[in-house]
Parts: sequence; C-alpha cells; structure tokens
Amino acid sequence: MTQNLTQILAPKQVKFLSGKLYCSADIYRPLGAGPFPVIVMAHGLGGTRNMRLPAFAERFAAAGYACLVFDYRHFGGSEGQPRQLLDISKQLQDWKAAIAYARSLNEVDPQRVVIWGTSFGGGHVLATAADDLQLAAVISQCPFTDGFSSSMVMDPLTSLKITVLALRDKIGSLFGAQPVMVPLAALPGQTALMNAPDAYPGYLAILPSDSNIPNYVAARFALDIIRYYPGRKAARIQAPVLFCVCDTDTVAPAKATLRHASHAPRHEIKHYADGHFEIYIGEAFERVVSDQLDFLKRTVPV
Repeated sequence: MTQNLTQILAPKQVKFLSGKLYCSADIYRPLGAGPFPVIVMAHGLGGTRNMRLPAFAERFAAAGYACLVFDYRHFGGSEGQPRQLLDISKQLQDWKAAIAYARSLNEVDPQRVVIWGTSFGGGHVLATAADDLQLAAVISQCPFTDGFSSSMVMDPLTSLKITVLALRDKIGSLFGAQPVMVPLAALPGQTALMNAPDAYPGYLAILPSDSNIPNYVAARFALDIIRYYPGRKAARIQAPVLFCVCDTDTVAPAKATLRHASHAPRHEIKHYADGHFEIYIGEAFERVVSDQLDFLKRTVPV
C-alpha cells in the first residue's frame, strides 16, 4: 500500500562541501514545522541519486522523515575530475561531509540522523557508522560487505581482463593520461564489473527514462575493491542496523553479508528472494520499503 506523496514538498537542490569540491544533493522535506529526523542516502557502484533513490526518499518523507540524497564526487551532479572516478576513501569522506551538512540544517534534529546506503553504498554506511557513534540508525540494503567474496563471483577470465585494464589505468594516471574505463554492467561473457545474467537488464531497469548516466567507471577501482571489507566493522556499530539481504544476490553474496551482519550488536536482518537489482522496483520495492519504514518507526520515531 503506497503512502500519500502529496504530504511532502518538492525536493530542493543543494550543494555541500566535501574536501575542496561540492557534492550535489536533493533535500526531501515533509510538511510541517519540524525538527524532523533525517535520512542521509546515497547509491552504490557508479550509481547516482536519480537512479530510483527518489522512490525511497519520497516514501520516507511521506512518513515524516527529511531526506538528504547526494551524489559522490566525480559522479552525477557533483564536482570532481576526472569523471567516473570511484575512490573509496573519497566516498567515505563524502558520507561524513553529507552527515555533517544534514546535522546543520535548521529543520533537522541533529540527534536523529539515519544513514541509508544500497549496494556499494550499503557497505559505506557500515564503515561510516562504525566511526560515528552519534547516528540514530543504519539501513544497509543489498550491501557490499566483503571484497574477496564479491570478487569471487566473477569468472577468472573476466577478472584477468579487468585487472589488466586496472593496471593500465593506474599506471597511466601517474603520467596524467586519460582514465581507462571499464563497464559497470554488461551481458554474461562480456567484460564488466557486473556481468551476471541479471546484472545488465537490472542496471537498465533502474535508470531514469531520459538518462545519459555513464555505464562505466575508471578501471583502477578494481585494484581496491578486493581490499575493502566494510562488513568487518559491523561489530563496532552502536546504532541499530537493518540489513536488507537478497538471498539470490549475484553482486554482493548473501553468505558473506549474513556472517558480517551477525556481529553487529543491534542488528535486524530481512531476507528477500529477489535479486540484487529487483528490490528497486515493483512488488519487491514495496516489500523492502515497507520493512524499512517499520524499522524506522520503531527505532527513530517521528
């Protein structure tokens, strides 16, 4: 059952500083005077804020939660050259900057800040919450938690091709060369960071209809992904955490996610038979957003 979206204001575009560059964001604000609890939200691997995140933000705002939905530097509407550069440390800095900006908003209660991340962003919120003990709650959706497990879902030949591209890109970057790009999603057998049978159609399904969002990132990122284990930080998170796990996930294997999730002191786990990309749309979206709203109302009531 959908909520009445007339109970929210049109999103307002804003910018906030992260490092020396500006991140672009949208603020979704409920009707009323506030102060409101606020949910800081961002996407995953190469994703931007207009790739189905408005659907979640609108539902949260209709329930009384303000939302700050942002693009990482080098992506979407945010600043940063070269474009499509996925730097893990920079993205974690962007999360901290976004949270600080959200806490500064007049209509927001700085003691009731929730962070929501999906896919690669679902891992980022775990790493971020482990360092920020003032957060009220965390929602980690189909999260990337374990670099080794995610790398192992890729066939060896594709992995080798991507490694070669990543080394070319990394070495070239030392001499000022233009980035060597690798596709984010492609059909099975093609070279891409995600090429499971459901990856390419699933990626296309969450793009806006008038989208020109690039389906690639700088290849050097592949050298870092296997060394990133945000799930290991779950044990340090003091806030309640909702893990939304896709049991048939071909991108972020559920087995590793469940192992890490069990170590979070205040964890809740919801299972879905849907795939990694399915929970953004249709009936699967309705199921997951309903569970997330239930979690929010219990842990950070309006």
